[in-house]
Amino acid sequence: MASDQLQRFLFDDTAVRGEIAQLDRTYQDVLSRQSYPPAIERLLGELLAACALLTATIKLDGIVSIELRGTGALRLLMAESNPGRGEHAQRLRGIARFDEDSLAGLDHDSLTALTGEGRVVITLDPAEGQRYQGIVELDKPTIAGCLEQYFERSEQLPTRLWLAAGAERASGLLLQKLPGESDAADPDAWDRINHLADTITAAELTELDAPTVLHRLFHEEQARVFEPAPVVFSCTCTRERFGAALHQLGAAELRDIVAEQGQIETQCHFCNTQYVFSAADVEKLIDDPDAPPATMH
Repeated sequence: MASDQLQRFLFDDTAVRGEIAQLDRTYQDVLSRQSYPPAIERLLGELLAACALLTATIKLDGIVSIELRGTGALRLLMAESNPGRGEHAQRLRGIARFDEDSLAGLDHDSLTALTGEGRVVITLDPAEGQRYQGIVELDKPTIAGCLEQYFERSEQLPTRLWLAAGAERASGLLLQKLPGESDAADPDAWDRINHLADTITAAELTELDAPTVLHRLFHEEQARVFEPAPVVFSCTCTRERFGAALHQLGAAELRDIVAEQGQIETQCHFCNTQYVFSAADVEKLIDDPDAPPATMH
């Protein structure tokens, strides 16, 4: 079965397009970096699929991130994507921050029960140009519901999402009504196609391949299917970035840490890669933050 891919499709003579995201190895690579309870794994998988889908709908040379920030047991859920270009895969990473003791007794099927009050922050950070950030309240019981609300309020673009994650796979289905496209030829298409998609189950999303899902849902529609695009786990951390962040602490604080610990040890929260800066490395950072020495893991 094909895995770790985005499957784009559209319906001829309508204003409706769609994407299916299926994450196997990518999902497992994210989970292998941390130890998460099953409820957090499921939500992180759903967010990874949602981030992959959202990234596929926009043209951006940069970074797309979705953050769920809460005040409850689940404090942070984040997925980040670098869009692929041509034959290059879309690159995903994700992380969760939570209080495991506070998870006991909560409804693990309710997003709002786990997060408490919070918000969803979607950031588009292009390599060149202005950074954009959209924020909506985290007041829906599912990630899909929160993101649909974001599209309704921020993008004013009719969008539906179905997300699911199991032990092995995270998957998602997105339908979107294209802006500026006339639906005069088939005015009922949006409602009809959504009605069909509403019949999908979590088990079908996580167990069936994309062609089977498309046939299962839309075999009576005229769907045009494109070549799938690959998705992989990839972390954007580098020694240079950590060095630049350390430089911001200032010379005095850096030297105090070295005097106390002998060196500075840092670790990426996304992939657990460790970067160690010796006393000599720190002095070089203070003098020239853009030229850190060779990586030490």
